[in-house]
Amino acid sequence: MDAANYSQAVTGGNLQIQQTTFSNKKEEYLDSTKSTPEIEKKYVHSVYDAIAPHFSSTRFAKWPKVAQFLESLTPGSIVLDAGCGNGKYLGFNPNCFFIGCDISSPLISICANRGHEVLVADALNLPYRTGFGDAALSIAVLHHLSTEERRKRAIEELVRIVCKGGRILITVWAVEQEDRALLTKWTPLTHKYMEEWVEPTSNFGSRSSTASLASIQETEHYNSSDLETQNNNSEEHEQAYSPSEQHLRVQLPDTERSTVESEREQEYFVPWHLPYHRAEISGASASAISSGFAKRDDKKGAVIYNRYYHVFAEGELERLASCISNAIIVDSFYDKSNWCVIIEKK
Repeated sequence: MDAANYSQAVTGGNLQIQQTTFSNKKEEYLDSTKSTPEIEKKYVHSVYDAIAPHFSSTRFAKWPKVAQFLESLTPGSIVLDAGCGNGKYLGFNPNCFFIGCDISSPLISICANRGHEVLVADALNLPYRTGFGDAALSIAVLHHLSTEERRKRAIEELVRIVCKGGRILITVWAVEQEDRALLTKWTPLTHKYMEEWVEPTSNFGSRSSTASLASIQETEHYNSSDLETQNNNSEEHEQAYSPSEQHLRVQLPDTERSTVESEREQEYFVPWHLPYHRAEISGASASAISSGFAKRDDKKGAVIYNRYYHVFAEGELERLASCISNAIIVDSFYDKSNWCVIIEKK
């Protein structure tokens, strides 16, 4: 799609969608939100809403493989970033037009305040007409979806929204981490827990029950140690934590599981540590702690939130992508503890 068509599709900073299409997609979005497993609502959506400002402050370095993909695009291309987070890739290639979306309203607000074209949307029901974009991104998103069916549906949506010949870059965390010991520092989910958390009638909380978990207010002032941490924090491969947070990793009780046992697991809780100096212990944090959604660790000086991850095994992402009838895999690779594929719409 050229710039002229883009200007027709996007005017006045707002995406213009035909009324009938918008109505249909709105219904699909509402259905999708209702059917979202509770584990994703609580341990993905609500967590990122709560940690958005701190999370954003750690996401600034660009992963070279993503940069390479974006730089390879034809000038005038429309790039759709599904799960854009704080928008660190939006506008990366000044010769392309970018539109981002994410399920987290606080993260989208951060993007909007930076002047990006963004909207809140579900990765399984993207609010774009079929064939709208020339390229799409899904960086560190699919591993937050709790079933294979939902992960496949997300890939299908990415293929749907690009034009014929359009390319999509997808990256996910790998179970085959470069630091093999890392998996023993995460909390594995048992089948029993999974059954409880994905049940629609689960009492572990829905988006409505965690309405108090608004983005935690933060100070605009940073001391020198904060800045040093940010400067030393590459984050280019979307690792679970920054170097400064390594001492805050979850330690499993009793004996440490072996690496072999760890690699049999693919469902994990990965902690996010929100330092006290960045969070008000009263208000949203206190509510999260009292409800059991987060825990307070005075020794580490942080409020700890758990994020749900399905880490991908070798060949798993390629297998999912190969199931899409109207797309082909043009490249697949492992890099920085991530499995990645580039697919092209036929």
